[in-house]
Amino acid sequence: MLCTQARFALSPGMSEALVQAAMDCRMPFMPGVMTPSEVMQARDHGFGLMKLFPAAQAGGMAMLKALSGPLGDVQFCPTGGVTPENMTDLLKLPNVAMVGGSWLTPADAVAQQDWARITELAQQALALVP
Repeated sequence: MLCTQARFALSPGMSEALVQAAMDCRMPFMPGVMTPSEVMQARDHGFGLMKLFPAAQAGGMAMLKALSGPLGDVQFCPTGGVTPENMTDLLKLPNVAMVGGSWLTPADAVAQQDWARITELAQQALALVP
């Protein structure tokens, strides 16, 4: 197993190979889930923080609220459909630890290595946090 210099990893899904690689490398890993069964499977592997992806298609706020009852011991990072307009409402949910969104790293800014623009977008998002 070749372990990298990465400090953590996250994925849009979860496979046995990814879980094993994260364990072998002792790397913090956030698996992606979309259904209650996937949440339960990830929890069985010892994960308490998961990426809900794609959050909007999975039901967004309604899904996160529904999961908070029977799976209240799990925290989520919703991505996929998260915007500056809905992130504050998502962050108010008790089972949402953080959010992610591609608006923070527009493809053209990454291609141009416009780190100042990306930093500015991140600072604007942070200012919205309740």
